[in-house]
Amino acid sequence: MSTTQAQPKQGELPEHTGAFAWFRSLGPQGRRAFGGAFGGYALDSYDYFTLPLSMVAISAYFSLDNGQTGLLTTVTLVVSAIGGALAGVLADRIGRVKALMITVITYAVFTVLCGFAPNYETLLVFRALQGLGFGGEWAVGAILVAEHATAKHRGRTLGAVQSAWAAGWALAVIVYTLVFAFLDADTAWRVMFWTGALPALLVVYVRRNVSDAPEAAEQRRRSTERGSFSTIFNKDLLRTTVFATLLSTGVQGGYYTLATWVPTYLKTERGLTVVGTGGYLAFLISGAFIGYLTGGYLTDRIGRKNNITLFAVLSAAGIVAYTGIPSGADSLLLVLGFPLGFCMSAIFSGFGSYLSELYPTAVRGTGQGFTYNSGRAVGAFLPTLVGFLSDSWGVGGALVLGAAGYGLAVLALVGLPETRGKELV
Repeated sequence: MSTTQAQPKQGELPEHTGAFAWFRSLGPQGRRAFGGAFGGYALDSYDYFTLPLSMVAISAYFSLDNGQTGLLTTVTLVVSAIGGALAGVLADRIGRVKALMITVITYAVFTVLCGFAPNYETLLVFRALQGLGFGGEWAVGAILVAEHATAKHRGRTLGAVQSAWAAGWALAVIVYTLVFAFLDADTAWRVMFWTGALPALLVVYVRRNVSDAPEAAEQRRRSTERGSFSTIFNKDLLRTTVFATLLSTGVQGGYYTLATWVPTYLKTERGLTVVGTGGYLAFLISGAFIGYLTGGYLTDRIGRKNNITLFAVLSAAGIVAYTGIPSGADSLLLVLGFPLGFCMSAIFSGFGSYLSELYPTAVRGTGQGFTYNSGRAVGAFLPTLVGFLSDSWGVGGALVLGAAGYGLAVLALVGLPETRGKELV
């Protein structure tokens, strides 16, 4: 049985054509689910980027070296694997919407608490616990929307959800620029974390307006193996789970290396001010937003695997080009920020649909939550490695390691099937 919306009546078909057919085809319930997932992921992104943007100030406040600051990112991403796996199980057992609200509340609470941390050790603990909610939100929200979407438009729909990451990133940069412009650095980084309370408002909307896709909810209720880790490692799904985890590891290792260290690279090695860094990041984020939407379109047109392969190659080449720009050519750095952001984001556009299509409804949350977030946890060691190597290689030199992650992603695709056009059952 398909978990997509029933096909519209013949007289309604013209309404579902054109650039926004993917959105109209969701139906009223699906559009509300899209709003909840988009908002949740945007605010998830906002809360995540409070750390990378504040990293220089935090490092100075607690007298940290690059290895210690990199560990703050790594511990968040490692614990997110636990949070993502648990949220996936919850999504299969209690429903997508309830699990989504739990993840949003979790990451909001612990982001705020980071702003009250009296020392590095406490900040490390709060940041780790923030990872519990951070890890689960995307997987749950993506599945929620995937089960409302039609097979024809699922890639574009989930690509649009992914674009929320760029929206949240942009909001974080705007707030960062304002907060650090008007407050001293020792206070500003705490205020950045305190603004992480914003997601609590989203929970009210989700609770009142969003519901699980009816057919998917019914299939879960009938299943005897809801939310079972053993099922995603049985002989039928073991290969899928292993290679999907490797795929997630490669892509996210490359991405989070850039997301964590580019702000520091722009400040410490390129000598940019807070406002200057915000300007350069604006090009990177603009490219990211358009990349998510473009990648969503392409994943429906050329297939999930081809889309990931294309942008893995382009992202790796972009990292090498970006960090190889000679000193004094800052205008070129500005220009290359757009295609770099475009490519490293477009590769993610197919993830929500691809991972959803690899697993049956009964364990879709468990499978997607585990593979995506386990990959994020393993890939998270790249930012820490960059931090330690930057003392001898420089941040720019160490960033090139991110290209290796994209190579792993391409290799992992060999063990996975193409799923474009697949109905969710």
